[in-house]
Amino acid sequence: MQDSLGNTLSLIDGASLGAVNDFVEGFIASEARAVHVLRAAEDDSPIVQAYCAALHLFAESRDALPNALPFLRRAQQGAARATPREQRFIAAIGAWAEGDIGRAVALHQEQASEYPRDLASLKLGQYHAFNTGDCPGMLRLALAALPAAADVPYLHGMAAFGYEQCHLMREAEQSARRAIGMCRKEPWAHHALAHVMLTEGRLSEGLDFMQGVSDSWTGLNSFMLTHNWWHVALFLIDLGRDAEALAVYDQHAWGVEKGYSQDQIGAVSLLARLELAGIEVGEARWRELADWLAVRTHDQVLPFLDLQYLYGLARADRP
Repeated sequence: MQDSLGNTLSLIDGASLGAVNDFVEGFIASEARAVHVLRAAEDDSPIVQAYCAALHLFAESRDALPNALPFLRRAQQGAARATPREQRFIAAIGAWAEGDIGRAVALHQEQASEYPRDLASLKLGQYHAFNTGDCPGMLRLALAALPAAADVPYLHGMAAFGYEQCHLMREAEQSARRAIGMCRKEPWAHHALAHVMLTEGRLSEGLDFMQGVSDSWTGLNSFMLTHNWWHVALFLIDLGRDAEALAVYDQHAWGVEKGYSQDQIGAVSLLARLELAGIEVGEARWRELADWLAVRTHDQVLPFLDLQYLYGLARADRP
């Protein structure tokens, strides 16, 4: 049995294949259907349990690890009957759970070299590399898989963001446009291209592009949806279209999944950017946002998140 990318699976219950594919495809495509793997949580297949554990860890909250551990333990207990690829993925999730991000990234890099079509592993490796500021690591992961998985548009989107984070703008744009040429609905490639255009000051072009593809942002996870609208707002800010930028915050960038970490820090950072540009956002927006941030004070999951929670709470004059 194989997943939709051709990776061999050791499933106990063949009925779980659809849920596994929803995770793999949904994760690399930034789609909400990745959570469908939780419907197969009763399947003791180690890879199913590892995918469920990963989903819980992505909550990026103090509850994430306790919620993930039962799934991780089941995956580890059954690892002996898993394939070598699955075993390495389980080990990488274990390293993540233990806070050993360096080991997790190393395992994902090994996976990209040995099983380059395990793009869920590659995407997760890029997530860790980004959070630790390892931009070359993000790019190395994508480049390792390209010879074997160039037919997958989402890999070119991953490569595009890796190039952009390494300030290789021409390569980033080429990879993003290749991804979009293969699949117009490739929101991560849209995101990478938005970075390039903002960096290069191509403001009107960037705004037109992002608004032009926004009709394809359907079925996405809340982070990808709100973050791409966040980029739309940045173009509007730099173009001096203040009221429209505020409207993007109110209608698209905040309010999709208010309890999620990434939606919260996106809202904090957008309000901060609006104010830094001299735009009056009003105290009510900060106060409403701070109500959601107040529960985060004991999380300490990622410094990238903590500093933005702190900014939002301080700006709202909350302890």
